[in-house]
Amino acid sequence: MKITFYGAAQTVTGSQHMVEVNGLRLLLDCGLYQGKRAEASERNRKLPFDAKSVDVMVLSHAHTDHAGNIPNLTKSGFRGDIICTHATRDLCAVMLMDSAHIQERDVEFVNKKNRKRGKPEVEPIYTTQDATASLDYFTSQSYNRPRKIAPGIMLTLLDAGHMLGSATVMLDIEDQTSKQTTRLVFSGDIGRKGIPIIRDPQTPDGADILIMESTYGDRTHDPYPDAEKEIERIINTTYRRGGKIIIPAFAVGRTQQVVFTLNQLAQRGDIPRLPIYVDSPLAVNTTDVFRSHPECFDDETRDFIMGGNGRRDPFGFSQVTYTRSVDESKQLNFLREPAIIISASGMAETGRILHHLKNNIEDPKTTVLIVGWQAPDTLGRRLVDGEKVVRIFGDEYHNNAQVEVLNGFSGHADSGELLAWVEGMGRKPRRTFLVHGEPDAANTLAASLKSRLGLAVDVPAWKQSFEV
Repeated sequence: MKITFYGAAQTVTGSQHMVEVNGLRLLLDCGLYQGKRAEASERNRKLPFDAKSVDVMVLSHAHTDHAGNIPNLTKSGFRGDIICTHATRDLCAVMLMDSAHIQERDVEFVNKKNRKRGKPEVEPIYTTQDATASLDYFTSQSYNRPRKIAPGIMLTLLDAGHMLGSATVMLDIEDQTSKQTTRLVFSGDIGRKGIPIIRDPQTPDGADILIMESTYGDRTHDPYPDAEKEIERIINTTYRRGGKIIIPAFAVGRTQQVVFTLNQLAQRGDIPRLPIYVDSPLAVNTTDVFRSHPECFDDETRDFIMGGNGRRDPFGFSQVTYTRSVDESKQLNFLREPAIIISASGMAETGRILHHLKNNIEDPKTTVLIVGWQAPDTLGRRLVDGEKVVRIFGDEYHNNAQVEVLNGFSGHADSGELLAWVEGMGRKPRRTFLVHGEPDAANTLAASLKSRLGLAVDVPAWKQSFEV
């Protein structure tokens, strides 16, 4: 068996891992790479493998860094099944279309400039037509229901507890060469116990080969109840000084988590009755998908839904407004009273969040609340790093806002939770590969797995292959 790491190798974006066994090529995830724009464009346009040669793909979840380049995969000639959970397929239906629409719009803007400068026009990585066509290849599978996906390969999806529909991929493979059965486990992104909406992550009962994420392999999170208290403090403090709270949030998963938390705080009277705007068409569509998959909810969310006079909507209450149109979004520029604005993208690289930051970041009454991982070279990371002058739409703005960071809302397990996840396996892996983590995080986790559990651990480089 050969494994090649074509993405999320010593970085947290562009998840793509190729497994070659029994004459088959099986792709785990096909995410978009995010980083410096020229480099990201080059890496995303040119797949590092022949798409036509891939037999089947298994998708862990619907975040862009894991699923965002699927339309390019099918556009490039892939014709196999893309297997994922039911919720992941439905989320991809809205996420991939939105991704294509953003690319088309951005290319339109760039080409307008290029024509004026006499430069050649560019094309999007994929179009809305490509995104629509890719959905024909999706096929859904429920959690904990083993299924034969190819000769000698049995697939089981476990709940990864990271976001709605997220899965840990378990492959039981009968190797025709060695005549042995090998269990390969790909963790996807591992969630945390006790975060709202979704269930806690399942731990496989054992593995021979483990491909595991390491995003927070070198740090710990505050407990979720502490994060809830912190967001309460931040909202009340900003409200008293008459400012707005601007929250860049991933439209798929994090936005729904934040809205549900605000709903709970509002129901208890712990925050003032200020308006809350979810200004992201993708977030609006994603929230509709969340409502249609209660089978993924945890007991706390089910209890909340049934706890009022009749059924309560965890993602909708009197203070929250979902905006779809550009005109509705533009009206938020004229708000003068305190408000909460939640908008995408989560790393503040594209989307409507840029307009809200542009219009509010120089106001010292503003709070920018960061609730998710920020990759290097993104505007979100620059805000976290405390840069006093940032560029938005090519213009410089003074960052006078109060920037707050809440890691307690993270959907990723921290170092202790990652170690506990592996410790929970009855049969420990004989070979472990750490992916989806920057070098410091991955190497720190590797050292912990070696010293505490005696595991053989590698941190693969981009495009590195291993025979296992």
